Amino acid sequence: MNELVSAEMPLAVPTGQWGGLELSVVIPTFKERGNIAPLLERLNVALQGIAWEAIFVDDDSPDGTAEFVKSVAAKDLRIRCLRRITRRGLAGACIEGILSSAAPYVAVMDADLQHDENLLPRMLQKLRGGDDLVVGSRYIEGKATAGFSSGRDAISRVATSLAQRLTGVTLTDPMSGFFMLRRAIFDPLAAELSPHGFKILLDIVITARGRFRLSEEPFVFAERLTGKSKLDAQVGLDFLGLLVSKVSGGAVTPRFLSFALVGALGVVVHLTVLRLCLLADMDFALAQTAGTLVSMTGNFFLNNRLTYRDRRLTGWRALRGLLEFMAFSSVGAIANVGIASWLYTFEPVWWVAGIAGAVMGAVWNYSMSNLFVWRVK
Repeated sequence: MNELVSAEMPLAVPTGQWGGLELSVVIPTFKERGNIAPLLERLNVALQGIAWEAIFVDDDSPDGTAEFVKSVAAKDLRIRCLRRITRRGLAGACIEGILSSAAPYVAVMDADLQHDENLLPRMLQKLRGGDDLVVGSRYIEGKATAGFSSGRDAISRVATSLAQRLTGVTLTDPMSGFFMLRRAIFDPLAAELSPHGFKILLDIVITARGRFRLSEEPFVFAERLTGKSKLDAQVGLDFLGLLVSKVSGGAVTPRFLSFALVGALGVVVHLTVLRLCLLADMDFALAQTAGTLVSMTGNFFLNNRLTYRDRRLTGWRALRGLLEFMAFSSVGAIANVGIASWLYTFEPVWWVAGIAGAVMGAVWNYSMSNLFVWRVK
């Protein structure tokens, strides 16, 4: 299928048996240009007789994904492109795509050709029959996960088991990125969903609190033909953050958890540098200063890469952000010591005072970083 594939497609949304647009397929993308044409060809075949549209939500891909989708959309009214600037993350892309749809049913699937588009009509039939949410599952009826390496399959199964145990979700594959739901049930949940991370289905099911009629359909997870898997350490951190946020009732957000974990790593770095400097016969004050500067710098760049990747600072803005981060972290350190010392005079239990001071310092640093360094709205 070449780049002129859309010329062979009708220029208007076909009228289905329900009298109008029936299904929106939301497809989040990042550097998936080579997969767009074959995916559209497959959807065109699988969804014959159904009034459908495809909404591609692109996170400003550098490979021209959005431009190619728009070139197709100019000739085929069933295709739309939402290009997001300065925002990142599969969950947020799915939320925006679903909210932009007008069809009574909405499917979410990847653009990497690993999800089976032939399953969409069966999923739609279940929704017509009264289900609220239908999940494409990789783990029922002996279906294989051909597109998974053994390591990735093991990680996915462990994450699934952890999600089931901590949240009570009974789905066999709550980590799936392939599902379809009634459009009307989504809006009441949207404000409670996290726009960060990758596991939007798990977030939807937990937030629904058992109110949905759920079902699953088995499918084989296909081999990836082009592009690169997005499964990495950041995805794992996002998943952990989502679980902690839901279990804590939103008291601990995924972003704060990431910030706190980076801070904990910074303590280890600080102590390591301090020890090395002391072994080199450096004066303690200088060694402490070196440890502080190294850990602060490391914390900033890790947070910029992980915690605030959707607000990532580059160039001169990163340098300015580093100086601001150090300034606020210094104030946080003073608050940490002050609170801990004050509590210790009333309750001389060192670890209680120490933890209280550390929490106060972390909350201060996080709040100031949100407001002034990365300017999270």
